Amino acid sequence: MLHDPVLGLGLAAFALLLLVLPLSFWSLSGGRSSGLVRILVASANLCLTAQLVLRWIDSGHFPISNLYESLCFLAWGCTLTQLLVERSWPSPLVPAAATPVALGCVAFASFALPERLQEASPLVPALRSSWLVMHVSVIMLSYAALLVGSLLSLAVLFTERGQELQLRSSSIGSGGYRQAQLAADGPGAMAAPMKLRSVAISLAEQLDSLSYRTITVGFLLLSVGLVSGAVWANEAWGSWWSWDPKETWALICWLVYAAYLHTRLIRGWQGRKPAIVASVGLVVIVVCYIGVNLLGIGLHSYGWFFES
Repeated sequence: MLHDPVLGLGLAAFALLLLVLPLSFWSLSGGRSSGLVRILVASANLCLTAQLVLRWIDSGHFPISNLYESLCFLAWGCTLTQLLVERSWPSPLVPAAATPVALGCVAFASFALPERLQEASPLVPALRSSWLVMHVSVIMLSYAALLVGSLLSLAVLFTERGQELQLRSSSIGSGGYRQAQLAADGPGAMAAPMKLRSVAISLAEQLDSLSYRTITVGFLLLSVGLVSGAVWANEAWGSWWSWDPKETWALICWLVYAAYLHTRLIRGWQGRKPAIVASVGLVVIVVCYIGVNLLGIGLHSYGWFFES
């Protein structure tokens, strides 16, 4: 395994993420974001990027032909999403929530899968299409964004549980909030000019806003992925939709997150209520991706990956 640079880069990413995990929880306990954690996560992302590029060059096709490549691509998407989210809001809670997902993907790919599923394999005729890069990459990136966004939303349920949430920012806003205040008191106060003062936004409010925006991006990517997959399926098999197990669960996932966005945009839900819906979506993604592959059923499954 160590003689293969592709597998070696996977192990390097695993080692970096394994180091990030305790550091991220240490930073979380201290309440401060860590620049070292971001550097290590970025290094792990670079290792995964190099790994996928090398596999692409060696195999001659987009590296998504087996479960090993798929898990590594999902880990790459999770670390990329984590870095982008931290760029918007540098909080120690982001790596503490997202790192276990990427670490679990790389660990499972590197140590649980048999060697026959870690090796590059030729594509079946149905997958030899230009739609491969478009459809699969978008779907996997949508899973990564939805996973990270759902975990951040789930954290709302465990943050400031003893306090009633007062969400003063809109769903679309970044969490910034300013409150109007009279500049002077007394009889002439009504005629005095108004001034704005900043109001501190709580951790739960930040999480709620950030998870909403991350899930929105993931939902849009999932929508594009489902449409491109239907077009590809029609070209390959002559049918737009076959109710394959993974197709069915992907549609359920889309409906769950559509309900999440509906409750936020139409019903005005914020805080813990939509977090419960996002938690359901998190379970659906796990069933859709891991469950179908574990059972090895359907056209979209990578097959049973345990040696008999």
